[in-house]
Amino acid sequence: MNLPNKLTIIRIILVPVMVIIPFFGLTNQAFGIPLTWLLVDLVFLLASITDKLDGYLARSRNQVTTFGKFLDPLADKILVLAAMLMLVEVGRLPAWIPIIVLAREFMVSGYRLIAVEKGGKVIAASKWGKLKTVTQMIAIILAFLDIHAFGACFSGQLMGGDFVLNLIVTILMIIQVIATIFSGYDYLKGGKDLLK
Repeated sequence: MNLPNKLTIIRIILVPVMVIIPFFGLTNQAFGIPLTWLLVDLVFLLASITDKLDGYLARSRNQVTTFGKFLDPLADKILVLAAMLMLVEVGRLPAWIPIIVLAREFMVSGYRLIAVEKGGKVIAASKWGKLKTVTQMIAIILAFLDIHAFGACFSGQLMGGDFVLNLIVTILMIIQVIATIFSGYDYLKGGKDLLK
């Protein structure tokens, strides 16, 4: 097993680590943020770095494998959806956001299965797909640091840094939802011949 594939497996292993951290009930704070969420954020950040690193290494070392092509996008989906569900559980993110992400991932994954079976072409990531990935990762990283609920900045009760952070998280989450919808549409549109 090559290094890029090992990094992908490490990313999958980091997901349960990230999910277990809140169960330790750490009550200390650092910079006004509960230590629990700083640790969760650190694990998510580390996992996100392995995502970029494994792809770069696989391409630069010519170590792209079928196993990696299958497992890498799966690891990404597990990481992002686990993080979003953690945020839903603590009331920081409305459930409709991960539902839209999950629906898009099911549609795209279903299309990929059909494409492989029928010998269809692989559709490259569009600008919407790239925007989705970047905004999703940044939004989640910042959301773990934001102790307020999605959209709390519009309540008129937040001030200063809390207001700015919540506003940025809210805007990025909305942008990533829009990019998720359009990237899914682009993907299906690009494979319309296969769907026919």
